[in-house]
Amino acid sequence: MRDTGSHLAGSPAQAPKPALVGTPTEFTAALRALRSWSGLTYRQLEAKATAHTDTLPASTIATTLGRTTLPRERFVVAFTRACGLAEEDVRQWLEARRRIAVGEPAPTVDEPEPTGDDGDGPDSGASVPSRRPLWRRAVGLALAATTGAAGALAIGGLLDTSKSPTPPGAMPVAGLRILAVGSWALIHPARTPGSCLTEGRDRTGQYETAVAAQRLCSKAVLPHVFLEPVGADIVQIQWHHPKYSIGCLTVLLNGAGRDLLEPREDCADDNRAQQFRIEPLGPQAPTHFRIRPVITDQCLSLRGQDVKEGTEVVQGRCSGAADQDFLIELIPPPQAPAASLPNGRHDAAASKRSEVRPTA
Repeated sequence: MRDTGSHLAGSPAQAPKPALVGTPTEFTAALRALRSWSGLTYRQLEAKATAHTDTLPASTIATTLGRTTLPRERFVVAFTRACGLAEEDVRQWLEARRRIAVGEPAPTVDEPEPTGDDGDGPDSGASVPSRRPLWRRAVGLALAATTGAAGALAIGGLLDTSKSPTPPGAMPVAGLRILAVGSWALIHPARTPGSCLTEGRDRTGQYETAVAAQRLCSKAVLPHVFLEPVGADIVQIQWHHPKYSIGCLTVLLNGAGRDLLEPREDCADDNRAQQFRIEPLGPQAPTHFRIRPVITDQCLSLRGQDVKEGTEVVQGRCSGAADQDFLIELIPPPQAPAASLPNGRHDAAASKRSEVRPTA
């Protein structure tokens, strides 16, 4: 069921359907496909959920979609509404979740999906208040390859691709096994592999807000780093923090922070200052990469080729120097949405976040 109001142009492709999914892994893969169909970023989904009076932090969305376990019912309700589904469609997703939770087999292709009104199972009693979807648009489907070939075929059968562009491949970044929906990662300067790209500060004192720097990985507990593909070999580098939510690393093009990288809350897939091309250094170094801001086509490096703790990451002319070599380590999703540090405080060196500033 779709809202076919006059404000929608054209005939949008059909949203992914959960009727035939049979496992938690397939269910979360279908949710990822739904998110791609919606065309919304994590922060936009959070805002849409808030408009529906639901609570759905962007960091929770990223963490949940990165797992292969069955999401909570409350998440399914808030997420599907935020994606723009009508209430009948939301009920179908809840019924599919209930069926998987109690171990019922998926219906055959010719068997209609139950409505979930029979009261069977632990989640069937949950009501879905009637609310009008606010906004939706159809885009190409991006199905993450976390279910293997068989799972991908099973989920692919649920999607109407007749009016959609070809989905991106299972490896949107050459030489790096990032999922189509994105992956959690650690980024290490190759010269100091025990260090991670994380929050720091401008050691000159000229720029006061948080910037990207290298610190020992043992000290770089937060933020969590998430790489989200936005094009062939191009990603957003997102920082997920329990206090500051999501910030996208953004190249500063002028002012006191020129050439530094700052986490910005105004993440946008079309902001070229937030896009980074990931280039393999070659077959002799399969885990080594060059990271290039799309807006300038320069290369990220350590400021002044320094290796000290807290050295800032900056953009500059691509020279092939050793400090422009980075290791990218893909890691499992956090076990739970990022929690506060034990003392409930954040590192003072990175405690300031900037207001939105122009990037050009």
